Amino acid sequence: MELIKKYPKLFQWLFLLIVFFALCFAIDVPETYNFIRGQAEFIKDPNQSSYVLFGKEVRYYAFDVFWRLPPLLGWLPIWINDSLFFLMNEWMPMEFWNEDTQEFKTRPLVLQITRNVTSFMTFLIDLIREILLGGLNTIVAFSSWDWIDANPWAELPGLPWTIVAAGATILAYKLSGKGLALFAALVMVYISIFGQWKPSMQTLSFILVAAPLSFIFGLGLGVAAFKSKRVEKALYPILLVMQTMPQYAVLVPAIVLFGVGDHAAVIITMVVAVPPMILLTLLGLRGISPEVIEAGKMSGCSNWQLMSKVLIPTARRDILIGVNQVIMVCFSMAVISAFIGAKGLGFNLLLALNQLNIGLALEAGLCISLIAILLDKMSLAWANKQIDYFGNLTFFQRHKNTFFFGVAVILGILFAYFGSFYFKEGYNYLFEVPHNKGISTADFWNKGVDWIFDTFFVYIKAFNTWLIVDVLQPMRALYLRMPAVATLVLVVGAGYIIGGIRSALVVCGLTLFIALSPWWDRALVTTYMATFGVIISCIIGFTVGTLCFQNKSSASFMLGVCDIFQTFPSFVYLIPVMMLFGITDTSVSNCIT
Repeated sequence: MELIKKYPKLFQWLFLLIVFFALCFAIDVPETYNFIRGQAEFIKDPNQSSYVLFGKEVRYYAFDVFWRLPPLLGWLPIWINDSLFFLMNEWMPMEFWNEDTQEFKTRPLVLQITRNVTSFMTFLIDLIREILLGGLNTIVAFSSWDWIDANPWAELPGLPWTIVAAGATILAYKLSGKGLALFAALVMVYISIFGQWKPSMQTLSFILVAAPLSFIFGLGLGVAAFKSKRVEKALYPILLVMQTMPQYAVLVPAIVLFGVGDHAAVIITMVVAVPPMILLTLLGLRGISPEVIEAGKMSGCSNWQLMSKVLIPTARRDILIGVNQVIMVCFSMAVISAFIGAKGLGFNLLLALNQLNIGLALEAGLCISLIAILLDKMSLAWANKQIDYFGNLTFFQRHKNTFFFGVAVILGILFAYFGSFYFKEGYNYLFEVPHNKGISTADFWNKGVDWIFDTFFVYIKAFNTWLIVDVLQPMRALYLRMPAVATLVLVVGAGYIIGGIRSALVVCGLTLFIALSPWWDRALVTTYMATFGVIISCIIGFTVGTLCFQNKSSASFMLGVCDIFQTFPSFVYLIPVMMLFGITDTSVSNCIT
């Protein structure tokens, strides 16, 4: 008894595991049970059971409730689809004026709202994109195509790559000095000479819309949650769901509501980027000491002044780290957004992968990674930069960076002008290097992957076979062997031991939701792959981290490698992994790791 009192948690875990394994051995696997793959789900099998709820028929394979719970929530996806269809096509039809046809048109209210949001987002994206690359759409929005035909000079010319590169370098120098300025210059030159300037600016244009809007919404909701407990309690479960929801899950609703294109990419990016901004804003405001708040009130500040002049400046570092996270999330969505028609590096990367061109995919992915790392370091430098309020600087010292940028703009325009005469091929390389005229290392990377495949095929095949047969398939079978009741007892018990009764109830509700849906078996398969990936990642990460810690140079090198891999689009790994290991659980585990 003394041992139990001394180590209560240990004995609780032991008791929970005993109960779990006892249930696993006590509940037999039904003879008719078989893991049903996706293509078989919509085939009407006479062995299936069915029920009708809310007018929707749900078909499923019935087993003992201790083995698998019936999918009592199988009607939910059908109901959500029908509800969206009703909202977009039938609910509250109203008449709206159509500028294109110059007549009234009947549309459902939700559809009209989404189209107005789409038009606004498209305008913002076109505005920034045409400032960087040139174009007509922004001018047309304030005039007409007839006016443009009569005044062709009104087209926005765009900025030469030299001006954007100089601006990025000067800003990096102002934020963090020579090191970051040199890195910014190298990134801009790399993007340009490799012919990735236009897609990079297309990607940057929708990020420069998504990031500020995410910051505004996140800051506003974070302040509201700080001032009101009710708002915080309402937002908290939504934030938890949004932060753990797979990013692909928002693609289909975005297509249904907003269509395809850059505007839809901005909206889904905001959905993913706003939650970390809210949480970091709330964290920063909660971390302010009561003395600071009292000092502001004693100074006679109104509520608005207290928030804008005292609290937000005091929480500046946490809020700017939130900005950093917003930027990183926006870049992580660059490739995923290409699935719904967003232009830029993500779209080029997706095309390269469809053509199995690993080299081009690596070049586009590296551009995304370098821009993300640059903006990451610049935003962190901004967050950590201390403002000198007492520096006695001259006018030139205060505005020297603005002066240097002005000089860079003039020189960039002059270089681009002279380049139009110097380069006779029809391409002005001092304005923009076209994609098909830039340097490319695609052949080198493609030949490298082919060489690895040809040289190590026998060893890779042997390793792949061993891993699948002796490790992954038995592990998968063990997870699928877990009865629903035993799994529910395990996760609820773990929730109680770790976090008490409230945590146990939350875990119970979430697990029951999965168990009562048609996706229980797939949830177990996903858990098995995630478990294997976490174990291998921990082993590799701990080993490499421990070895690199011994030497300062190796630690710095590994941090740089980690920066690249953390921002590198995960899609780039897919093709070489599938070429080496096939479409197997090994490939999935490698990508997760």
